Amino acid sequence: MGVKAIPVTARVYIGCALVGAAGCALPALRPGAPVPWSAVALLGVLYAVCEVPARCRILGRLLGGTSPMGAGSFFPVLLASALLLPPSAAALTALPGALLARVDERPAGVRRIWRTSQLLITVWAAALVAETLGRDEALGKGPHAPDFPYALLPAAASALTFCLVLTALDGGIRIAAERIPPRTAWRGLLGRALAPHAVHGLAGLMMAVLWRSAYGPVAALFVLLPMYISCWVFAQYHRERAAHQATIRALVQAVDIKDRYTRGHSERVGRASVLIAHELGMAEERLEILRFAGILHDVGKLGVPTRVLRKDGPLTPEERRIIELHPEYGHEMVRGIGFLGEARAAILHHHERMDGSGYPYGLSGSQIPEFARVVAVADAFDAMTSTRSYSRARPVATAVAELERCAGTHFDPRMVRALVRALDRHGWQTDVTADEPGAPPPPPRTPAPRAPATPAAGPRADPRATGPRTPEPRTPAPRAPAAAVGKGPASGDTRAAEGGLPARVPATAAPAGVRAPRADAGPPTAAEARGPSARPRGVSAPKAHVPPGGRA
Repeated sequence: MGVKAIPVTARVYIGCALVGAAGCALPALRPGAPVPWSAVALLGVLYAVCEVPARCRILGRLLGGTSPMGAGSFFPVLLASALLLPPSAAALTALPGALLARVDERPAGVRRIWRTSQLLITVWAAALVAETLGRDEALGKGPHAPDFPYALLPAAASALTFCLVLTALDGGIRIAAERIPPRTAWRGLLGRALAPHAVHGLAGLMMAVLWRSAYGPVAALFVLLPMYISCWVFAQYHRERAAHQATIRALVQAVDIKDRYTRGHSERVGRASVLIAHELGMAEERLEILRFAGILHDVGKLGVPTRVLRKDGPLTPEERRIIELHPEYGHEMVRGIGFLGEARAAILHHHERMDGSGYPYGLSGSQIPEFARVVAVADAFDAMTSTRSYSRARPVATAVAELERCAGTHFDPRMVRALVRALDRHGWQTDVTADEPGAPPPPPRTPAPRAPATPAAGPRADPRATGPRTPEPRTPAPRAPAAAVGKGPASGDTRAAEGGLPARVPATAAPAGVRAPRADAGPPTAAEARGPSARPRGVSAPKAHVPPGGRA
């Protein structure tokens, strides 16, 4: 129940649960009812003590900031009471702990009433099923040994009933409070609850057997200590996992803020990498690490100057050398994060190519780590199917054809085939691309107003003036080496090299004095719109140059 303002329907639902809980517990309060009050009191106090660390902040700090289980979820004591007591008396054992359980959201009173009612009904139902299946005879008492394996039947049925009733009530409150459709209200609840309740049921059975034995209730208490420690370790694991996820999110958000044109790219590469891994049949324990590798593959961009990442025009050779350092920057950043494992090698080598023409180390073939080969394909695919500042998105079919064309030279053919199978099976959700019907055109660039001609010599303009400023002479960017043109992904503008695929647009000569447009055929920039008239005297026009590939 994740809402702060509880609607009327939810309050009615909680009221009905409260009436039902009262009906379950009241028979034990009738005069002359055969209730073992000493056992009820002891089990009730035990359950309340188990819930104290979840409520007490001081104990929570001593336990490292983590309570062994969530509030109201340490159930071995309740399941033991369901095997030891009459249904109405068993329901009363949940009352003290449920009332003392921590409530993190408001209104706390209504939520505590709901949790108490829910547990009373659940324990009563579990005890009723166990009693029906002959728990008293199966568990034995005093000198009579428990009847194994028959004793497992009422214990298992009790734990299953406990799980089913608790799940059914949880789904009902989700429908009433959060307005979730009934067909989805219970989705995933039973699957997540079944295994923990089975373990708690086994611990409850051990407590009940020792309680009924000649050693008495004191022996049963020793079952709780190892169970409580195991629950604490499990909670610590979840806390550490949450910290890992928070670390990854922080790094990805930092990259997205710095390079706004690729926002969401990291998450999509992680998703595509997992799709490839599923097709390859990778072990489940490696999938999460591979997803981290895909998400963090561009974390090294944090070390690249922002002006280079956001530059619209082609990169100079010096800028190319700077951006090709981002895999090494990324590896240095995550080198000390132990839980990333194989992901660190993928971050370092995801721009290596099968023919050895990649960077940073020029590895080839099987020398490239498997994770890096997976991420390289996922990275290239998403770069081609998403719109950037320097290129328009391509349709999925076009991107797949390009990957297949470069398989064996740039990408591992096995990874490409796995991605194709995954796309056929699951599809791929992308934005509308520029090549699809009805795609919105890219926003035009607004040309800057042309400045009036001014004499070469004269007084310096006042910077506070409101009129247009005289443009400063522009120095043409150095031309890329001729040998680099047409060599595919490793050549030309490698700002991203995420796709790193050749543009497959032939370089054509431009008229004298006119700068050639970029391969992505976008509208001319303000500098290009000014034409040769704005070029200072003595500065020659740059030679026509078409970048042969996409950026990294």
